Amino acid sequence: MKKIFLYILAGSLCFSACKKDDNVATYVEPEDIATQNSYDDLAIKKFMDENYLDAQGNIKAFSATDTSDDNEKKLSDLDYKTLPSGTIYIMRTGAQPSPTDEQTIGSTDIIRVMMNATTYLAANNDGQATFITATPFMNTISGTGVPAIDPKYYYISPTDPLIKNATTAAAQQPSYYMIEGFSEALQKFKAFNNLGSEAPYNLQGVIIVPSRAAFARDPYYPYNYMNYSSVISLRNKTFVFNFQVYGRSARP
Repeated sequence: MKKIFLYILAGSLCFSACKKDDNVATYVEPEDIATQNSYDDLAIKKFMDENYLDAQGNIKAFSATDTSDDNEKKLSDLDYKTLPSGTIYIMRTGAQPSPTDEQTIGSTDIIRVMMNATTYLAANNDGQATFITATPFMNTISGTGVPAIDPKYYYISPTDPLIKNATTAAAQQPSYYMIEGFSEALQKFKAFNNLGSEAPYNLQGVIIVPSRAAFARDPYYPYNYMNYSSVISLRNKTFVFNFQVYGRSARP
């Protein structure tokens, strides 16, 4: 009988330990936004240490069991640049348009972009700042398979119906829709000269936008930019864009 009791007790302790290990960190919004900014920066650094770019430029996490990625360079070992806003961008070597095929991207241009973008929430998890949640934002690569045209998070015209028909003061502002850090960093890249939508992608690079260069705690357009239907939270979110600009054109 004693043995049975001991087995049950040991099993209970093991189950409790397993449950504890499976606990997911709970996010508590810091009162001081500077603390959130610090979480973002530290979590971005950790993310860049734990991921690399595959042969097509997709962001991939290093595997703890597969040795095939052992010789890949961490994002943090690539030639990344940091803008004053805190936004980081990485131009992938060998994936940029040639000088005879490149187009300068203007701040109000209509862009065609192949995109996989994810939002992350940074928090203090057991004394370490890390991303505790990941939410898809836009993915044309495994979604439609064709570039998105004129996404409003890059640029929205003051005459756009979303602004003209807005019923709140916040929604009448371009900043309600646009992601400042993304717009700023994308103009550091060149667009291809109107690649066909069917052209296979070879992603140009990465843009990482901390929440302070996105929406932070300001009001924002709360709908999915692909179908304008799914409500998602962008408050305090860091954005990671993995992309290729297939083309651009001047806005009429």
